Amino acid sequence: MADTAGRTVIRSRGHRAAGLVTGLFAPRPSGTRHPAVAVAMVLPAAVFLAVLFGGWDAVVTQASSVAGMLGR
Repeated sequence: MADTAGRTVIRSRGHRAAGLVTGLFAPRPSGTRHPAVAVAMVLPAAVFLAVLFGGWDAVVTQASSVAGMLGR
């Protein structure tokens, strides 16, 4: 068993895809993210959950209420 683990490590070092995948999940040095990127990441999941659980009418009502408060 120990030999197979050693060979796997040696094999994975040569693959570019392995480095790319680990690079995608590596911590970012700045630690900050633009708010538009955060919205773009969360919005599809929020829409999916709203449709899935039948809360789409509540979302539209809340958005309309906020728009009314903002004067639009």
